[in-house]
Parts: sequence; structure tokens; C-alpha cells
Amino acid sequence: MPAPIPDSIDPAELPALATAVIRSAKFPHLATLDGDQPRARPVSPVRVDGFTIYIANLRGYHKTGEIAANPKVELCYLAENHDQVRITGTAEVVTERAVLESIWSENPLLRAYLGSVDNPELILYRVVPSRVRFMREWALEYHDVPLS
Repeated sequence: MPAPIPDSIDPAELPALATAVIRSAKFPHLATLDGDQPRARPVSPVRVDGFTIYIANLRGYHKTGEIAANPKVELCYLAENHDQVRITGTAEVVTERAVLESIWSENPLLRAYLGSVDNPELILYRVVPSRVRFMREWALEYHDVPLS
């Protein structure tokens, strides 16, 4: 069976294509390093701002220590049609009170589980992208998405 031939992609369309994948694939996988062992797990972003992704976490989770030791992470979104977006970046702890309160007010699940934005277990990460790549279903070719 011959490999499928993917449609060509207009580079100007890459940001919109990548954004559509992020919108449709709500639960990306987050990759971190645990020493020399890669770890991946699905996460539920609490805010998406372009290609900057915000992820709520609990301080007691294992990934908290992994990110503290090495904040370089990657998020992988996979849409139902198998289009893929990979966001390579750095996870920063969000300390700006206005950002924390804004995300808190928008997320009833956070409020239900944690009770207060001041809960000491809550940690919010901002994944700042250094590279974003898009791949059409099984094309085996990534396209760099402009960050600005």
C-alpha cells in the first residue's frame, strides 16, 4: 500500500492550523524529564493564550519536582484527524496575582477541588514556547509555526 500524499500547506496558514489542533485536542501530553527518564502524561490546560499554555498542578505531584529540576518541557496535541502540534518550551511558575485570580475565576473545577486561590498546594505553570511545530495527519513532516 503506498503512503498517503499529504496536501501541501501554505506557510501563512500554519498558525491557524496549529491553533485549530489546540482547540480541538483539549488534553495534550506533557513531557518532562525525571533524571534521565522521560515522562509523559495528559494534562488539562486551564488557559491557552496563543501558543502559551497555562497548566494547573499540585505541589505534591511528581511532575512538580521534575519541572523544578529541569523546566524544559514539551506539549503534544493530537487532533481526532491525527494532525499534531508540538510546543517545545519552558515551564515557569506563575506568580502574578492578577493572572492567578483571572484563571481561578474562569475555572470552576479549580475552585471546587482547591477551595481557594491561596491553597498552598496550587501551582500554576506557564509554558512559554520556544518552538511550535505542526504536522498534518501522518505526513511525517513537521512545519515550524511562526511564534510572532
